[in-house]
Amino acid sequence: GCAVKYSGYLEYADEPFCTNCYRKIPRLMKLGKDITLWGLEIGLLTMRKGELARFVFAPGYAYGKLGCPPLIPPNATVLFEVELLDFLDSAESDGFFALTAEQQGMFPLQKVLKVADTEREFGNYLFRQQRFMDAKDRYKRAYSILRRSPSSKAEQCQIDASKLLVLLNLSLTYLKLERPAQALTYGEKALEIDQRNAKALFRCGQACLCMTEYEKARDFLVRAQHIQPFNHDINNELKKLA
Repeated sequence: GCAVKYSGYLEYADEPFCTNCYRKIPRLMKLGKDITLWGLEIGLLTMRKGELARFVFAPGYAYGKLGCPPLIPPNATVLFEVELLDFLDSAESDGFFALTAEQQGMFPLQKVLKVADTEREFGNYLFRQQRFMDAKDRYKRAYSILRRSPSSKAEQCQIDASKLLVLLNLSLTYLKLERPAQALTYGEKALEIDQRNAKALFRCGQACLCMTEYEKARDFLVRAQHIQPFNHDINNELKKLA
């Protein structure tokens, strides 16, 4: 999937016939599904994240002999201005989730970790768009595949490292969704992996504060402050509590 800002122009036209530049953060689109213009697909595959490009497409790479009435005349050459804001390769991830649970269980750990990381990145993208429900669903997909049994201590460490990031994301997302009980649950799961994780302690403190459990909130926030005494957010939350 890619996040793209684009404007398409007919030859010698000042105004675009299509654009998504009015959107502050464009939605993630899939090549071949949401983006079907052949020239644009090829062009995007040559670009790097953050790159701005202009492409001139002959009719064979754009709308062909027939055009696309009434906007695009027959045999039209078109210019596209494109900015690639973000790119996430979801092919492997989508393929993985199409498998049965048994097939997923046979996947090598490194591939599973990569799929979980892709899902988390998708979640982060959706979170930045403030689409918290969708972000939560992506994080939960990542978490679901990380609940496999390790075959060694080294594997356990790798799984825990990935799990910790997802749990912290879930805790924050549930705070945004104003569901503090779930935020606390996932924050505490993160603490089971790393009891001195300041972010997890902070999230648990915020969740308890939302639920008016002030003693518990103070306990979590003081523990977080001991680890990061100069953290502005932690100190502010303690002031709020006082």
